[in-house]
Amino acid sequence: MAEQATRPTLGAVLAALCATEIVSWGLLYYAFPVLAPRISADTGWPPAAVTAAFSAALVVSALAGVLVGRVIDRRGPRLVMTTGSVLGVAALVVVATAPGLPVFVAGWVLAGAAMAGVLYPPAFAAITGWFDARRLGALATLTLVAGLASTVFAPLTAAAGKHLGWHGAYLWAAAVLAVLTVPVHWFLLRRPWPARQHAAEPAADRAYAARVVRSGRFRLLAAGLTMASLAMYTSLLALVPLMLERGLGTGTAAWVLGLGGVGQVAGRLVYTALGDRFSLTARTAAVFAVVAGSTLALAVVPGPVGLLIAASMAAGVGRGVATLLQATAITDRWGPRAYGRLSGVVGLPALLAAAIAPFAGTVLAHAVGGYASAFAVLAALAGVGAALMVASARTGSPRQAEAAPSRAA
Repeated sequence: MAEQATRPTLGAVLAALCATEIVSWGLLYYAFPVLAPRISADTGWPPAAVTAAFSAALVVSALAGVLVGRVIDRRGPRLVMTTGSVLGVAALVVVATAPGLPVFVAGWVLAGAAMAGVLYPPAFAAITGWFDARRLGALATLTLVAGLASTVFAPLTAAAGKHLGWHGAYLWAAAVLAVLTVPVHWFLLRRPWPARQHAAEPAADRAYAARVVRSGRFRLLAAGLTMASLAMYTSLLALVPLMLERGLGTGTAAWVLGLGGVGQVAGRLVYTALGDRFSLTARTAAVFAVVAGSTLALAVVPGPVGLLIAASMAAGVGRGVATLLQATAITDRWGPRAYGRLSGVVGLPALLAAAIAPFAGTVLAHAVGGYASAFAVLAALAGVGAALMVASARTGSPRQAEAAPSRAA
């Protein structure tokens, strides 16, 4: 009884996840595009090699995410997210103290394992498991707060890099991550993991998930998310180099990147307030049209700074709502059963696409003659992804009908 009385409330759990997501995204993800030009200039390592190290982290995160989803389905998020935080601290220390490129890459590979345990997918699984019918509001709150990660940490990282150098900036990041995420995950995720309707039927769950994965609707969803993710995250991580190409300084470029987070928050506020008034098809079409349109605007608008900030914020709106759509993509179509497993599978190609985004941006810019032309290509890619996502929203029978055979399994 005493243990039950000391369990954190759902409100405390949500507050904990909001705090740890904004810090984890800010330091493990958004710090890199700000520091990458400084790292390359300071070390002499080619920009493509530096960004490839970060891409390696995202590949590891994508591959590990499938296993993480299965573990959370069985045991809950507490141990996974605490372990991810510890690995994140260790990884940033390795990155900061790397004597050469091989150790730098190894540090980012370790950071990829950390990302799999602390970024959105495990947090979304935690909310889906604990919040039941209230999960949409909790997901909206979480992504609203975490959407400010770039707004908070891009300028902070730029300032830390200026005063401490990139080595010192990453040591500072490791200390902040250690203090603000490790104890929070361990002490505030202490809730019993709910037994699911099919928890005692792992074979039936696997068969159900396999049927969903083989469906045409699932394949359209995975393909659309993959192409849209590649466009969104390549343009996000190439934004600072694009701004430098436009003639902006590093500090101003960091603010352009950071203010995109305000767009993410604004988009999620509007989506939370109005999303239920529109069909899944209409929501999907509108959101990914914004993604494609804002990417094209960044390609063709040379300035002034105010217009570049506006385009970055519009991109943030699309990216922010797209994150919510991805978080609910499985439950919108097939319900909550086997959420961790299915979200891990559908997220794997999208995360792999996001993983190659840093490297893809550098290579694409070199191939087409600059970052502005690269953004035009990415806008076209986003448009194709949007069409596939809309087809996924329109194709197949309703969610209840697709879930019906699983109840008989």
